Amino acid sequence: MYSVPARCPVCGGSLRIREVVCESCHTQMRGEFSASTCRYCGLDAEQRQFLEVFLRCRGVYNCVERELNISYPTVKARLEALLQALGLATVGEEKAEEMDVLNRRQEILDALERGEITAEEAADELRRLR
Repeated sequence: MYSVPARCPVCGGSLRIREVVCESCHTQMRGEFSASTCRYCGLDAEQRQFLEVFLRCRGVYNCVERELNISYPTVKARLEALLQALGLATVGEEKAEEMDVLNRRQEILDALERGEITAEEAADELRRLR
C-alpha cells in the first residue's frame, strides 16, 4: 500500500482527501480531509530515513555519518533541511553552533577512547573546531 502523498505531484500544492474507508468494517466517510495528518507525514523518503537514523543514533553525528556513509557537514546540512521541512525553529544560531562544537568535541574524544584515532589526530581535530 502506498503512503498518502502530502503534495500534488504536478504543481506541488496541498492535497485534500475526499473519502476515507475503514479497513475493518468498510465504513466510508466523505468530506474535506487534510492529506497531511501530522508534520512528519509530509517528509520525503530521504528525510524520513535521515530522521529514523538520527533518532536511532540518539543525535550523535558520527553515528549518523557511519550509518548513512555521509560526512559531518552533510549530516549537519540534512538536519537543518529536516528542521526547515518540519517548520521547527532552531535554537539561536550561536547556541546551535555551540552545541555543534560540543557534540563534535565529544565525538572526537569518543573516537579516541575507542582507539579509532590517535592522540595526535584527536588534538588536530580539536584545534580545528574553533
